[in-house]
Amino acid sequence: QVQLVESGGGLVQAGGSLRLSCAASGRTFRNYAMGWFHQAPGKEREFVARISWSGGSTNYADSVKGRFTISRDNAKNKMYLQMNSLKPEDTAVYYCAAELGSNEYGYWGQGTQVTVSS
Repeated sequence: QVQLVESGGGLVQAGGSLRLSCAASGRTFRNYAMGWFHQAPGKEREFVARISWSGGSTNYADSVKGRFTISRDNAKNKMYLQMNSLKPEDTAVYYCAAELGSNEYGYWGQGTQVTVSS
């Protein structure tokens, strides 16, 4: 089992940057592909980015391509989301999760709030 804790959220002006971290406990972190999701007020939780267990393969939602970069450090049991050129529509709670199967994620963290002001 993996326990996940997100951090790094905050308030930033449009055009600014933030780096989110997802710290994992347990030695099995490196066995999982991992994902970032976000949930804006009144909306469903949405996929943001995914990274393979090795870090060699990444996928992004169209809305963040070219602006966000997902990465991981298996030696440190951490995953990151570098967010650049932030927009007000990026405002949401951001969650990390482990991929348990095809389009199935679990071991959700508690989330970290990102607020982008215009």
